[in-house]
Amino acid sequence: MLALRGLAWLLLLQALGEGVTHLFGLPFPGPVVGLVLLLPALQWAWVRDPVAAMAELLLAHLSLLFVPVGVGVITHLHLVAQYGFQLLAVIVLSTWIGLAVTAWVLRALLRKEVAPEARNG
Repeated sequence: MLALRGLAWLLLLQALGEGVTHLFGLPFPGPVVGLVLLLPALQWAWVRDPVAAMAELLLAHLSLLFVPVGVGVITHLHLVAQYGFQLLAVIVLSTWIGLAVTAWVLRALLRKEVAPEARNG
């Protein structure tokens, strides 16, 4: 029952995100706004506990979420054969870029965190 309340919270926040996106004409997806709304909502235990139960349930069955992707790849196997090398290049390049940006942001945040400590001590 707790997991169902968590699912209800997730769906409610996603719907709110969609509403905010459409209301203000924002250029990014509603579920992203819903996740941003979820972040402060997790401060309350009556939201956090059901969402945590739902997250555990989803993580336990995470492999099922890959089935649609696998079916899509098999369905469009001709495109994979035709553009396989380009797809591989884009996947590798975007992964490297994502890792580099993540490392850069982490480095910048760690510098900000260390700077006040250096001044105090």
